[in-house]
Amino acid sequence: MLKNQLRKIYLDKMKGLSPQSIEEMSKCITRLFFDNFGVNKKYIHIYLSIKKNNEVNTSYILQNLISDYKDLTIAVPKSDFNSGTMKHYRYNNFTKLQVNKLGIPEPENGEELNADIFDMVLVPLLCFDKNGYRVGYGKGFYDRFLSACKPDTQKIGLSFFPPVDEIKDKHLHDIKLDACVTPNQVYYFSLIK
Repeated sequence: MLKNQLRKIYLDKMKGLSPQSIEEMSKCITRLFFDNFGVNKKYIHIYLSIKKNNEVNTSYILQNLISDYKDLTIAVPKSDFNSGTMKHYRYNNFTKLQVNKLGIPEPENGEELNADIFDMVLVPLLCFDKNGYRVGYGKGFYDRFLSACKPDTQKIGLSFFPPVDEIKDKHLHDIKLDACVTPNQVYYFSLIK
């Protein structure tokens, strides 16, 4: 299927999820993430969920990282809609968040970090395919960001749904995931270090 078709289907699927199922599946994703990925990294980038879009609730992963990995530097994004890019800010329990016009929680303050320091990036998506390509909201923020990361940065998607067979209209600038965590399984697309 094409990205526009998949985007519509999966936006509708996500809107149809109940708050209870979102929380249950998000906890399963959190458990599988920590069971399958060593968090022996120094720098991890995590997105903050858009609640109105029924995204995977990343607060469970975030709080676990903060409480159990004291030497870890955690960053969250802030979008610049004029340039189509994101800035990345160190996150801790004192970071003040503000919801932007699209419903995305973003840091108001904090130390800005460069894209090329991250060892792992948790990537939002609407759906993904069996080859590790993803469909997002169509603005290209994450593809631009991931292309500026180190070549060995682990790119881990989080999804409520299993993969589709194939996204037909991939582009040269689309960045492939290394793995994707769903409530029931982790899908690997490259060797995870």
